[in-house]
Amino acid sequence: MIEINDLTKTFGTFKAVDGLNLRVEPGEIFGFLGPNGAGKTTTVKILSGIMRPTSGSVKVAGHDVAAAPLAAKRALAYIPDEPFVYPKLTGWEFLRFIGDLYSVPRAEQLRRIPELLEMFELSAQSGELLESYSHGMKQKLLIASVLLRRPKVVLFDEPTVGLDPKSIRRFKALLADIARGGTSVFMCTHILDMAEKLCHTVGIIYRGRLIARGSVAEVKKLAPGGLADRSLEDVFLELTE
Repeated sequence: MIEINDLTKTFGTFKAVDGLNLRVEPGEIFGFLGPNGAGKTTTVKILSGIMRPTSGSVKVAGHDVAAAPLAAKRALAYIPDEPFVYPKLTGWEFLRFIGDLYSVPRAEQLRRIPELLEMFELSAQSGELLESYSHGMKQKLLIASVLLRRPKVVLFDEPTVGLDPKSIRRFKALLADIARGGTSVFMCTHILDMAEKLCHTVGIIYRGRLIARGSVAEVKKLAPGGLADRSLEDVFLELTE
């Protein structure tokens, strides 16, 4: 579960996030939408503990990110739009490293790592150094590491950047599986069609403030005219222009 209360982040006189209040339940896929510079990535970085808020509080799986950062970070996984991996490890070594870091039993690692590598079509490259991997391959490896450790909360910032269409389809199916297992999913994306079809709830942030939140059908009713047959993209553009 994710709880955000009166979250504010300022950079000098610029207010990147302004009094944000949100709650994402276990098993919920939440789509966090907004134009560039609206405050999405800043919010995710605060949720992940990379950045400290100016005021307000954030809890992940019941742990205050500021007061209990280690417990909060152990309960979550963060997949940024620019995947970071250790370039001198192989794909196999990276997954073993993540498994050891998060106390995944060795027997489970030996069983599941080959399955995950096969699932993401990385088996043939599993012995190669990660510095040779493409952006999309690194992204798939990070998603595989999430499935290996089964966190309670997953944060995605533009998760499909660099993925081919086949991998995007697989990612959407996996995201639904993760949520069915009780994991809270917080996803920033510009692909509104995917958000409309996949997310249980969405929120639209604009100039640091949350201007809409609810199911896709509820958010559509907030736009001028309130016509439910319009696309989420149409509504998003109306609300943010």
